[in-house]
Amino acid sequence: LRGWVFTGFPWAMLGHGLIGTPLMQLAAITGAGGLSLLLLLCAALPVLGANAVQRGAGAVLAGLVLAFGWGWGLTQQALPEDRGGIVRLAQPNAPQAEKWLEENIYLFFYRLLEQTSASPVLASSPPPDLVLWPETAVPFLLEYPGDGLAMIADALAAQNTEARLGFGVQRLEDGRFFNSFAVLTPQAEVTHLYDKHHLVPFGEYIPFSEWLLGTPIGGLAGRALSGYTAGPGPVVLDLGDLGLVLPLICYESIFPRHLRATPRPDWVVQVTNDAWFGALTGPYQHLAQARLRAVEQGLPVLRVANTGVSAFIDARGGIVAELALNTAGVLDGPVPGALPPTVYARHGDWPLVLGLGVLLLGAGLIRRRYSAS
Repeated sequence: LRGWVFTGFPWAMLGHGLIGTPLMQLAAITGAGGLSLLLLLCAALPVLGANAVQRGAGAVLAGLVLAFGWGWGLTQQALPEDRGGIVRLAQPNAPQAEKWLEENIYLFFYRLLEQTSASPVLASSPPPDLVLWPETAVPFLLEYPGDGLAMIADALAAQNTEARLGFGVQRLEDGRFFNSFAVLTPQAEVTHLYDKHHLVPFGEYIPFSEWLLGTPIGGLAGRALSGYTAGPGPVVLDLGDLGLVLPLICYESIFPRHLRATPRPDWVVQVTNDAWFGALTGPYQHLAQARLRAVEQGLPVLRVANTGVSAFIDARGGIVAELALNTAGVLDGPVPGALPPTVYARHGDWPLVLGLGVLLLGAGLIRRRYSAS
C-alpha cells in the first residue's frame, strides 16, 4: 500500500535488504514485494508456535536453498552481448547547496562541457556516440537557452560530429514548468523530449495548491506554488542504432510499474540529482533500487547522477562500472545487452498477488480447522 497510496513511496522495503545477493534474482518473477514476503515468512516462523515451526521450517529452508541456488546459477550465466555504440556518463559533482549560487551557476555547466569534449581515457577507445548529463543539469530553461544549446553542441561536435547528448533540463510551456529530459544533436537541435510524470509530493509540487490559495487552477500564483507540472506518462525514445530507451527522472526509478512501457525498451536511462541526500545513505539506496529495476525487467540501466553514484548496470543488476559519490568524472562504455522479458516484466505484481491469495486461503482453512476441533 505504501507503494501506491498518495502516489506511493516504495522506498526501504524489507526485500531491498536482499539486493546484491543471489536471492535478488527472484525479483525477475515476483518483484520487490516477493523478496519482502520471503523475509516475512522466515521471520514469522518463530512466533507461530513449536508445531508450526517444525512443520514449516523445513519447507522454508528448502525454498531458501533452492532460491539461493537458482539465483546464484543465473549470476554465473553469460549475459547477452553489449549493444553497439559507446555512451559517456558525465558526473559534474555539484553539491546542492552550491549548485545555484550565482558565482557557481556557470562553473558546473562549464565542467559538464569539458567532460563532454574530453578525449576517451584510453587513446584506442572510440569517442562516445551518446553523452548523458544528470537531472536539471543546465542553468537555463529549454525555451530560453541563450547560447547554452549552441555551447553544448560545440562541445559535442568536438567529440564526435555524429554524437548526441541527453540532459536534464527545466522548461516552460504555457505558463507551466516541467522537469524534463531532452536529446540534442551537434547542430543544437532538440530531437527528443520527455517530461517527468511522477512528481515528488511537496518536493516538486504542492498537492491541492489551488485550493489552498483559493484561486482558479489557471492563476499565476497557483501555478508558481504548484511547482512542476506532470507529463503525460512514460515515453520510449527511439535513438536509432542505440536502440529504444526509456528515460526515468530521479524519483520515478523507485516505482517498478513505470518500467513496463510499450514498446519494450532496449535499455533504461535514469538521470538524477541525488545531491539532495548529501553523503548519507540515500544515494546508495537509490542506486540499489536501480539495480533491482534492472533485475525485474531484464534490462540494463544507465544511471547518471549529479554527485553520484553514476553507473552502468547490467540486466541482472550487476554494476559493470561506477563513479564514486561526490567525485567529478566520466564513464565511457557500451550499453549492456538486454535479457528476454521476465515474468515480472510481463505480469507485474500479479504472481505476488496470487501467492498472497493462496497464503490467505491456507491460513483461513487452518484457522477453521482449529476452530472446529
